[in-house]
Amino acid sequence: MSSTTEIREQSAANMNTANANPSKVNAARASSWSLWTRQTLAVMSLEIKKNFLSRRALLLYLMAGLPLVLLSALALFPPPTDEMGNFSEMSVVYAAIYGGLILRTLIFFGCAWVFMNLFRGEVVDRSLHYYFLAPVRREVLVVGKYLSGLIATIVLFSITTVGSMFIYYFWLFPSESARFFFDGAGASQMLAYLAVTCLACVGYGAVFLLVGLFFRNPIIPALLLYGWEWLNFLLPPLLKKISVIHYLHSLVPVPMSEGPFAVLVEPTPAWISAPSLLLFTGVVLFLASLHIRRMEISYAGD
Repeated sequence: MSSTTEIREQSAANMNTANANPSKVNAARASSWSLWTRQTLAVMSLEIKKNFLSRRALLLYLMAGLPLVLLSALALFPPPTDEMGNFSEMSVVYAAIYGGLILRTLIFFGCAWVFMNLFRGEVVDRSLHYYFLAPVRREVLVVGKYLSGLIATIVLFSITTVGSMFIYYFWLFPSESARFFFDGAGASQMLAYLAVTCLACVGYGAVFLLVGLFFRNPIIPALLLYGWEWLNFLLPPLLKKISVIHYLHSLVPVPMSEGPFAVLVEPTPAWISAPSLLLFTGVVLFLASLHIRRMEISYAGD
């Protein structure tokens, strides 16, 4: 009891001293930010190892490697179509492959798998209480875990994006592709696809982090979100903008036709699309931080 009283008295004395000296207030704030930064990096480092080396990472590796395998097989055994034999159509075909397979499906479910398990996986493994017992602010825990998932998905799906593009182009048309990438628009297109991949991981990662925190069974919300993103082309213009895929499609270098039934809408400019996704991510992380402050651990039923 006496030690508790001494701690309280010391804390009160420190507060009075800080109030009397503004420079000490600023020093205390700087010290707090420095501590939170170190803790965030420590959580991120620990979680990165889980994201890359745990058993759950195997499914992520399979999803990231699937386009490389499929495009290698397609290059070895090309179908007898005019598009595959015509270099001028390669950009359009790759845009369809990237938009339909990589962006809408693999990156979506890859982010769902990684980010929903950041907290939900800890609950299933009955290990989240170890983090909650540590002297770490829960907001720091949210940011550290989110950054770890972001690094894992961006690294793997960036390799998928760049690798699939190189395999697709160079295997079929090596000389034309060399001129396209080194003297033409190929390099800028590749960087644009790479930027879209990174922003997709940022946006979908934030969404699924929130889903994993709020839902005991996140599979159903994930499937509903998948349907919403896939049916985005049928939605009216206002509802189109309540989705991640709309802003990502606005940034792809080669626009892809969405079919005769699509509701046409002007793409959102890049200077609005990218900041909008980043702002959305910040809001989601703020909501996640508010929720985790009041979160109580209950392993019953998991």
